[in-house]
Amino acid sequence: METLDQFHKFRSAMNRQIETSDHLGLKRFFALDHQAYEPGALDTKTKELLGLVASTVLRCDDCITYHLERCAEEGWSRAEVIDALNVALVVGGSIAIPHLRRAFARMQEIDGLKT
Repeated sequence: METLDQFHKFRSAMNRQIETSDHLGLKRFFALDHQAYEPGALDTKTKELLGLVASTVLRCDDCITYHLERCAEEGWSRAEVIDALNVALVVGGSIAIPHLRRAFARMQEIDGLKT
């Protein structure tokens, strides 16, 4: 598994390439994604936890890493994140276990979620 620093460098570099492609559809999707996590009937903190659960069920390790970091930034505790990951495991089933393992490994790197 890549380090958190490697994840950030790759994500930033590729996002810059996507942004400079000047494709209207890509720009619109990125804007929609950003707006989905803005406060509304649910606050951003809750939406990030929902994003983590959805990402785990959908088995996207990059998204899991992103939402783990955002959950820590929004103030979720390690115990709360683990409880949410339990919901993801129940919904996603045993096929989500490898992603759960990687989520636990990633939490060891993220301030606020370390053991």
